[in-house]
Amino acid sequence: MTQSRAELVAWAKDTIAHGSRSFSMASLLLPRRERENAWLLYAWCRTCDDVTDDQLLGMTRPDGAMIDAGDIDALTRRALDGDLPVPPAYAALRLVQRDAGIPRSAIESHLAGFALDRAGWHPQSFADLERYCFHVAGAVGLMMAVIMGVDPDDRDTLGRASDLGLAFQLNNIARDLVEDAEAGRCYVPQEWLERAGVTMADLADPANRPILAGFARRMQGRALIYDQSARVGAARLSPRCRMAILAAANIYGGIGTAVVARGPAAWEKRVRTSTGDKLGAIARAATQSLGTPPDISRAGLFDPFAV
Repeated sequence: MTQSRAELVAWAKDTIAHGSRSFSMASLLLPRRERENAWLLYAWCRTCDDVTDDQLLGMTRPDGAMIDAGDIDALTRRALDGDLPVPPAYAALRLVQRDAGIPRSAIESHLAGFALDRAGWHPQSFADLERYCFHVAGAVGLMMAVIMGVDPDDRDTLGRASDLGLAFQLNNIARDLVEDAEAGRCYVPQEWLERAGVTMADLADPANRPILAGFARRMQGRALIYDQSARVGAARLSPRCRMAILAAANIYGGIGTAVVARGPAAWEKRVRTSTGDKLGAIARAATQSLGTPPDISRAGLFDPFAV
């Protein structure tokens, strides 16, 4: 049975509320249409991620739990190419893509990131890692910018939206170095591993936490550069959209800062942001949204249009 927009929005709202409290809180700052479209996009992204990782809302699936499984590439294309029935996540994508005019290329780029994870991909260089971060997060930033009214031909602003996704993902990777290693995944470039004299199999060894702290500092340092570029683009958005983006940037930037501040102890307990931290990030965003950030060049940053 075909679901109405109201039904899909309600389902997507519940999905983001349970899947990401950070994004859910930041999204409440958006105007209604942009907020609903952000929820719809998130629901598709979350489902694709869960199918790829065999999880439920980013967590290990309880026994017997069901997810919206299936061929994410085929179902996505089925949703975009016509009006045939598809599961809710793909119907949500169909709705937001048609409503906001999200470029098909950005959707395809995001799917490519899931394909890398399914293939057990591992970066050889930091450039490889940046390309991966674009696929799994930068492309989402680009899609969100279009939802917020950025012209699909405005390459500089879209590039800066992609930059924010890269900043988020680099901070997430730094936080999850041990968790990923224990799951058999490694996003640390092979070049870094070789210089440090460790292997992928060694990353979860507590004896190597000082080395991981060094990796995290390098990732967070690069994330800060992407974050600064993204803030230039955020200043071009409408006031409410600008505040929402800055709030999200503050929340995820806080994750990277906390990981680096804890040093080798960063992986003894997963770094999280409390409700108070999130409210503080929103308060800072309200002030930041009134100012004008330095006009930073994107020279040397990942080019999402060269993929």
